[in-house]
Amino acid sequence: MKKLAIIAVMLITTVGFAQTKNDRAIMEVDGVCMMCKARIEKAAIKTKGVKSAIWNVETHELKLIYDGNKTNVDTISKNIAAVGHDTKTIKATDEAYNSVHPCCKYRDEEVKKDHDGN
Repeated sequence: MKKLAIIAVMLITTVGFAQTKNDRAIMEVDGVCMMCKARIEKAAIKTKGVKSAIWNVETHELKLIYDGNKTNVDTISKNIAAVGHDTKTIKATDEAYNSVHPCCKYRDEEVKKDHDGN
């Protein structure tokens, strides 16, 4: 009986440690269109540990669900900046920004005007 109790405690402990930690975050990411949305979400999802990434074109909010044991908001921000999109904490390099499609140049006031109301 004692062995059975010890095995049960070990199993419960193992299951407790094996659970993942689901964190949620909302971050601002610059972009202007549906191509930006696809690029931002893809960069976030490709980050190990990210389970869900949904970017809103109108509010520029990226809603994330991720495993806090595997990644964090800074790492996700770096990966998004690497594909050309600024976040509140990390600005994309000029090289990364210049790699986005011309209609996605969110720093250009004319491009922003073209996308108003979309």
